[in-house]
Amino acid sequence: MAKTKQSKKPAAAKTKQASKPATAKQKLAAAAPSAPGVNIGIKDGDRKKVADGLSHFLADAYTLYLKTHNFHWNVTGSMFNSLHNMFMDQYTEQWNALDEIAERIRALGFNAPGSYREFAALTSIAEEPGLSDSADWREMVRQLVEGNEAVCRTARRVLEQADDADDAPSEDLLTQRLQTHEKYAWMLRSLLQ
Repeated sequence: MAKTKQSKKPAAAKTKQASKPATAKQKLAAAAPSAPGVNIGIKDGDRKKVADGLSHFLADAYTLYLKTHNFHWNVTGSMFNSLHNMFMDQYTEQWNALDEIAERIRALGFNAPGSYREFAALTSIAEEPGLSDSADWREMVRQLVEGNEAVCRTARRVLEQADDADDAPSEDLLTQRLQTHEKYAWMLRSLLQ
């Protein structure tokens, strides 16, 4: 214990820095290196690949959620009531799923993306210009079909990575999301036939 006290800065240096918030931050920073590494039976490189793939998937899922919510707010025309309700059901389910995806990334030991900038850089779904005029409901539905299909393609890519890593929880999550987004794409596509 005496060695620990000797290695600390002199009292004069402590006085210059002394403030409770700085001390608290220093203690938290000091505790981080002693946190145990992630050892869940998946190799570090594989965990990183799956987490990176899930980050892309989260960005696609969030972008689709936002687009679906936008269309819920802005749909007009003869299909207003049906689509307004359908979009609400879909964006509500999508919103709840976002947390599961982000928490899986965290369980793998990596930070989940969480800003518009990060999502824009990671997503495969093209952002459409804002609606200055009410878009035809058919165009909204077409864009949501394409968005759900894009989410499915990303999920399949990441599912292969998770399978290669023997990451059953990520495989299960992605399989469930695939089932949901394939169903949404089918339901929306049927409105255009």
